[in-house]
Amino acid sequence: MAAKKKQTFEERLTQVEALIAEMEGGALPLEDALKRYEEGMQALTALEKELLSAQQRLTVLRRAADGTEEEVPLEVDE
Repeated sequence: MAAKKKQTFEERLTQVEALIAEMEGGALPLEDALKRYEEGMQALTALEKELLSAQQRLTVLRRAADGTEEEVPLEVDE
């Protein structure tokens, strides 16, 4: 069996958008619409986690001397 290629964030987002369009079309039976909704919610949760992870990798919050928060890009050593 061939290994599945891991989809990019953008490819998965496109799939979610297609699910939404399919459900908004109104042609799905109720049970299929519910399955698509569940799939979409799971995919959105995973995408949200990936975005949060990316944000955390790229940004560090640093407290300034006066106590305010300042966003500072995270320097990643490669």
